Amino acid sequence: MNTPRTNNAIGLETAKMLLDIKAVNFRPEEPYILTSGWASPVYIDCRKVISFTEERRRIMQLAVEMLDDKIGFDKIDYVAGGETAGIPYAAWIAEAASTPMLYVRKKPKGFGRNAQIEGDMAEGARVLLVEDLATDGASKVTFVNALRNAGAEVSDAFVVFFYGVFSGALENLQKDGINLHYLATWHDVLAAAEAGNYFPSQAIEGVREFLADPIAWSVNNGGKAS
Repeated sequence: MNTPRTNNAIGLETAKMLLDIKAVNFRPEEPYILTSGWASPVYIDCRKVISFTEERRRIMQLAVEMLDDKIGFDKIDYVAGGETAGIPYAAWIAEAASTPMLYVRKKPKGFGRNAQIEGDMAEGARVLLVEDLATDGASKVTFVNALRNAGAEVSDAFVVFFYGVFSGALENLQKDGINLHYLATWHDVLAAAEAGNYFPSQAIEGVREFLADPIAWSVNNGGKAS
């Protein structure tokens, strides 16, 4: 597996903020089963960021600087938040970049206009998809397809946190024409957690074992195999 890399300073700074607000949980003795079906000794709740003003502002500053550097906001017509966790992040990025915002439902709402894309989007608009995190990237494809079916051009997605451990996630997104941008991965969190003594050594070692072979770890702990 090709280990995803972040800008080390940005990844570690983001990881430390997530640790400081207790958005990170290490629990190798009682694994989490993620929405994607993987078993994991680690869980991150990026929704907690919305309640911490200082950390939220800094994370959004890092996000906007990264996106302007890697894509350029002159090449983005709309910032779209994925329902529901991506909506506040999309709002903050859109405001900081003075860019119109949309949000994307997981499925059409089933009444009225039966809309899946909320807002006012022009045909052929270049749209950046924003969510809070990504595990294997499957939900990103769902949202991107909804935007494309509505007439948007979508080639980039952003998340604050990318698990960065499940084989093929980035490659599968790239096959669908999606470049994923992110601030931090579990490798950054592990490094920051060790440096700051945030968790007992036994928990750190359990997470290290998971990162060494996440698919085998998932299978051995009740999660899916692929």
